[in-house]
Amino acid sequence: MTTREVPYTAAESGREQLVEMAWDPITRIVGSLGIYTKIDFRQKRVAECHSTSSVFRGYSVFMRGKDPRDAHFITSRICGICGDNHAACSVYNQNMAYGIENPPMGEVIMNLGEAAEYMFDHNIFQENLVAVDYCEKMVRETNPSVWEKAKQTPAPHADIHGYRTIADIMSACNPFEGEITRRGLELSRLTREMFCLMEGRHVHPSTLYPGGVGTVATMQLFTDYLSRLLKYIEWMKVCVPLHDDLFDFFYEAIPGYEHVGERRVLLGCWGSLYHEGDADFKYKHMNDWGKKMYVTPGIIVDGKLVTNELVDINLGMRILLGSSYYADWEEQGKLVDKDPLGNTVDIRHPWNAHQIPVPQKRDFGSRYSWVMSPRWFDGSNYLALDTGGGPLARLWSTALSNLVDTPYLKASGNTIKITLPKTSLKPEVTFEWKIPRWSNAIERNRARTYFQAYAAALAMHFVEVGIGFVGKGETKTWSDFKVPKEAISVGFTEAVRGVLSHHMVIKDGKIENYQPWPPTPWNANPRDNYGTPGPYEDAVQNTPLFEENGPENFKGIDIMRTVRSFDPCLPCGVHMYLGGGKTIERVHTPFGAPDLGQ
Repeated sequence: MTTREVPYTAAESGREQLVEMAWDPITRIVGSLGIYTKIDFRQKRVAECHSTSSVFRGYSVFMRGKDPRDAHFITSRICGICGDNHAACSVYNQNMAYGIENPPMGEVIMNLGEAAEYMFDHNIFQENLVAVDYCEKMVRETNPSVWEKAKQTPAPHADIHGYRTIADIMSACNPFEGEITRRGLELSRLTREMFCLMEGRHVHPSTLYPGGVGTVATMQLFTDYLSRLLKYIEWMKVCVPLHDDLFDFFYEAIPGYEHVGERRVLLGCWGSLYHEGDADFKYKHMNDWGKKMYVTPGIIVDGKLVTNELVDINLGMRILLGSSYYADWEEQGKLVDKDPLGNTVDIRHPWNAHQIPVPQKRDFGSRYSWVMSPRWFDGSNYLALDTGGGPLARLWSTALSNLVDTPYLKASGNTIKITLPKTSLKPEVTFEWKIPRWSNAIERNRARTYFQAYAAALAMHFVEVGIGFVGKGETKTWSDFKVPKEAISVGFTEAVRGVLSHHMVIKDGKIENYQPWPPTPWNANPRDNYGTPGPYEDAVQNTPLFEENGPENFKGIDIMRTVRSFDPCLPCGVHMYLGGGKTIERVHTPFGAPDLGQ
């Protein structure tokens, strides 16, 4: 840790004592996230928050003029963690443009690859990054009284996971040395191997193409995947009750903790894991094949399902300039006036959007981020949807739609039952995820654990379907295609941390416009044209602070738990500015150890 003196900027008025504090960058792969706050230490709350991104990527700019067949290889490089999600989404997008579909076996193999990616990424984020925020070292530093309670609190599911007290769980989450952390790393290797069996290379697939995959479907392929999957399933039978014990303890130990990271329930899910043989990727059938996905799309407002139809979801998308460093494109006119069904397409829709960068000095009263402000227009309001970190929106939407029904998964309107089959050391187990009362930090994290079990249960189903296809000789994995001269298309899926869509316009056989919209801009966007904060800003702003440290030793753990509950990509460094007179620069390892600064 290093410190340097800076001018004191605290201000007092009435009962407020506002101190400016900033964490910049909070970095994972896409952009450099900065969180700038004003904190009222008398009221113990965040009074104001701005979310910034200091990096311009420009993929939509240099995609223009490219051969559409290269789109999935190029857009995979948008992210070094979920590159396969971009590749898959681009393939779905191209399928619509070329008028083709994946053979059923090709869809099964893609689904197994994407399910492995969900398991890999959620596992390593949950056990090696999120867990650090709740581990012994962090809790002892920020809430010593909570640590004392943890030592005296028996773990309700100790008979399943083997940790006698909540403190024992926290100690097992310590970075590098904790048993849970080490177990997460072991499983990350297995799930990565599972992914590579299906998609060839992690994280930029070498076997995904428009029309299917180049992977050869054999019985050995599926048994190799299954042998690893069963080990992961065995861990899930321990992991779900273990995390339930840890997260429930925070509600009990700190009254009011449900308000940390809480915001209005405004969730978006675009759906993922296509049903084999049912997706023809034709726009006119999009509502039908969208509802048959194994993760059901949906817009949830105040806990209610507004729509689960992909055509409505697509037409409602708006890209607002907000407080971003871009020029308006409205004078350029529309590239797409009508969708394939004849519906009017708005000038702010991704098909018509352009990124025209205008670099400038950061100004929180005007423009302060390279992220635009995507919104979903319900006919009256521009809704600042978030993804709940990915899993919360996916589970909530799937539960409300009540459409998914497999041997291992059952949506029932307000719950999802997840059945994990018998494994070598443990019997069959059924978990039930229930729609929570809040969209907050704890429930985003809890949903991530349950969705790991959800993905594992689906992977078990896909393996069985794939083996059945091999037995019947249905091993075709790819369909031929031709690139049309003109086309408009869209691909929908769920990246690990939430909604992902790729919109494309083809003219004269080349890409005229290509707009990838991943979860980061949906979650990390700044205030829009109407002054509405983005989800990070909204979730942090007004959140109560329960940390027991004062301004001089403040770690900002409640703020960090809020931001990281959205899974904002790998935190490799945090620079912390305290308006009270010091700048503390804290350099983290990729595992986010709380006191390993250098």
